[in-house]
Amino acid sequence: MNYKLFQYINQMAGHFPLLDDVMVFATQKALVVFAIALLLMWIFGKENYKYSVVYAAITGVLGLFINFIIGQIYFEPRPFVTHKVHTLIAHAADASFPSDHTTGVFSLALAVFFFHRKLGFGLLLFAILTGFLRIYVGHHYPFDVLGSIIAAIIVSIFIYKIRSLLQPIPRTIINIYNRIPIVPKNIESEKELNH
Repeated sequence: MNYKLFQYINQMAGHFPLLDDVMVFATQKALVVFAIALLLMWIFGKENYKYSVVYAAITGVLGLFINFIIGQIYFEPRPFVTHKVHTLIAHAADASFPSDHTTGVFSLALAVFFFHRKLGFGLLLFAILTGFLRIYVGHHYPFDVLGSIIAAIIVSIFIYKIRSLLQPIPRTIINIYNRIPIVPKNIESEKELNH
C-alpha cells in the first residue's frame, strides 16, 4: 500500500518540465521559506511573536533530534534505492523514514499555529505541500511523511504544554536582543502566550 501510494504520486514527476521545476524549487526552498517567515515574525512582530519564534525553534530542533534517533534505530531505504522511480533531485541514500523536511516544517508550522492561528494555518498549508513534494520528487514514501507529521504533532504539543517551564529561554534571548541598540523592537507583554 505504501509503495502503491508512492507510485501514484511519483508517477506524475518527469512529464511536465515546468511543473517539475516549480515542485523542485518549492521542496528545496521549503525550510528557507519557514526561516524567512520566522525571521520576519521576530523582526516585525511584537514580543509575543518573538516568544513563539523561540518556541518554534525549540520544537523544530527537538523534532529533528527525534528523527535522528528513529533513523538510528530503524533504517528504511529510500524509494530510489529499492525501486525504479522518477527522482527529480539527487539525494544521499540515507534513511527514508522519517522525513526530516516534513518533520521540520510541520514542527515549526504547528508551533506557530498554537499561538497565531491565521499565520500558523498558512504555514501548515505550506507544510502539507512540502510533505507531498517529498513524495513527488522521489525521496520519501507516504508513510515516511505520515510518520513525520505524527512526530511533529507530538513534539509540538509537548513543547506547547511545557512552555511555561521553558519561558526563561525566550525571555533571556529577547532581553539580550532588546539590549542591542540598532535593531527594531516591538515591546509587548508575554502574558498573551501564557493563558
